Amino acid sequence: MIMYFKRKAYDKLIEWKLNYADSYAVLLEGARRVGESTIAKLFAENEYKSYILIDFSIASTDILSCFDEVQLFPRARQAIKHLVKDGRYHYIETGSLISIKKNVKDILIPSEEMKITVYSMDYEEFCNATGNNYHLIKQLFDMKKAVGQEVNRKLMRDMRIYMAVGGIPQAVEAYVNGNNFSTIDNVKRQIIYLYEEDFKKIDPSGKISALYHSIPAQLAKDQKKYRMSTALKKRTTIKEEELLFDLFDSKTVLPCYNSTDPKVSLTSTKDLNSYKLYLSDTGLFVTLMFIDRPITENEIYAKLLSDKLPANLGYLYENLMAQLLASKDRELYYHTWEKENSTHYYEIDFLISERSKISAIEVKSSGLGKHDSLCEFAKKYSKHIKNCYVFSQKDYKQEKGKQFMPMYLAPFL
Repeated sequence: MIMYFKRKAYDKLIEWKLNYADSYAVLLEGARRVGESTIAKLFAENEYKSYILIDFSIASTDILSCFDEVQLFPRARQAIKHLVKDGRYHYIETGSLISIKKNVKDILIPSEEMKITVYSMDYEEFCNATGNNYHLIKQLFDMKKAVGQEVNRKLMRDMRIYMAVGGIPQAVEAYVNGNNFSTIDNVKRQIIYLYEEDFKKIDPSGKISALYHSIPAQLAKDQKKYRMSTALKKRTTIKEEELLFDLFDSKTVLPCYNSTDPKVSLTSTKDLNSYKLYLSDTGLFVTLMFIDRPITENEIYAKLLSDKLPANLGYLYENLMAQLLASKDRELYYHTWEKENSTHYYEIDFLISERSKISAIEVKSSGLGKHDSLCEFAKKYSKHIKNCYVFSQKDYKQEKGKQFMPMYLAPFL
């Protein structure tokens, strides 16, 4: 029996149907296995009297013969322009970005096509699926008051469960069905292997896979930026650098760019040569951290859930923050600058625009520790800052112009 989860992309399809469907087809795009096809099918069943589903991976020869070389569907996509103009049907397309990119070189992309990005299930969707009270957490965010050690500990454990499981619907379904974490980990491994097979369709050499697998290790080293040469263990050529954009297009990763002068504009000061990479799903990130072993044991997950892994997991919580921000359709930015008379540097983990100003975010894995970079940033850009946040596992407090928040409040930024 297929388990259906409430997804926000469904609500976006409702808006499309009401306001745009007579003039535009809609393309649900995202990484493999984030639920595009399930959402489209459920929407068609619920919101229309009848629908026709054509899956080109299993369609009959008669259907395939309606289009020239449609085995991988590019001609069908090109035909959308005329089908929309015909006006008798509404059209929803689905596909992973790798398959889309691989097969559009020789076709005209229709202007009569809207796009909706489908992400892994965000924390609200995860809470709805698992029975957690997301609206209560929203009330805590609005209150901006400490909740006490016991409540905070419970809510942080719930958030760590989300980190461990992730938001891929198959993994969430396995968790809801009561499977142990080793079983859930195996589900996630199969998805990573599927991604690797997709990468090989674009790049048989395996270099895109190497770029993908290098992400946790590079974040763990706390480097100023992602280095392709580290992942490939050699100096990179221009052709190899182009593979990075194929990885971006797969939607399996989240690029976070250095904003060189955040007081002006995050977008206009984006440094395309200075970026970090995060995985689009933190549950897959956890599995990739332990991909060297045949299976990640329940014991490892138990230590993660109880916050007892013998490692500084700041980079894991950074990945979680990246996913939470990206699920709000935010581009990701950070900022780094050198200390005076020193080879060291300051760094702000994330920057977000809030109205006409910017807010700075620092992420800690456990204790609050020092936050020199945030203090210096507040001095440097005082006229342009709306808020300074420090996210960790600690309870809420406000001190010296900074808001210290537990990670479970991050979805409400």
